[in-house]
Amino acid sequence: MKIIVGIGNPGREYAGTRHNVGFDVLDAFARAHGFGGWRGRFHSEATEGRVCGETVLLLKPETYVNESGRALRAALDWYGASMQDVIIVVDDFNLPCGRLRVRSGGRSGGHRGLESIAAHAGTDEVPRLKIGIGRPGVTRCGRDFVLSRFAPEERRAVEETVARAVRALEVWMRHGIERCQNEFNADASPDATQSKEADT
Repeated sequence: MKIIVGIGNPGREYAGTRHNVGFDVLDAFARAHGFGGWRGRFHSEATEGRVCGETVLLLKPETYVNESGRALRAALDWYGASMQDVIIVVDDFNLPCGRLRVRSGGRSGGHRGLESIAAHAGTDEVPRLKIGIGRPGVTRCGRDFVLSRFAPEERRAVEETVARAVRALEVWMRHGIERCQNEFNADASPDATQSKEADT
């Protein structure tokens, strides 16, 4: 059993915003693997399918970002799953658009969704796939920035990043977090070399 949680806010008004890129990745993963429709479960929109011979539960919490952990806790309690069977897909404005960062755990970096996940899981050691959404300008409020939509010139990079994130989740499922880190913790810009870099 694997559980993949995307971080985002419910409602059409938030669709396509930077904060909801985790939902976008789950939608793409579900399409790629022929999952059925989404339905209300575990304080989330949820769908379940089989990938690589294993059951996978996808969760898009409907609790808003700040209470994302409630969804994970409910699913963990229902299935008796281990944290090693979980990965969180989350936006990060400390990473440029086009960059992925896989971590096996660590502090939230101020992200309220990760703070909630850690509180409900009882640990910071929650694997996560971080999606770069770019940084706000010096005159722009961080909250306004994450709730904004991507600029037209960013869309191609975002679409490519979502596709790479789906592949990263597949590698995580098949080979584990370390292999996933080795393959995806690199500069993802189209013209950059794929040199490995330290996680910070």
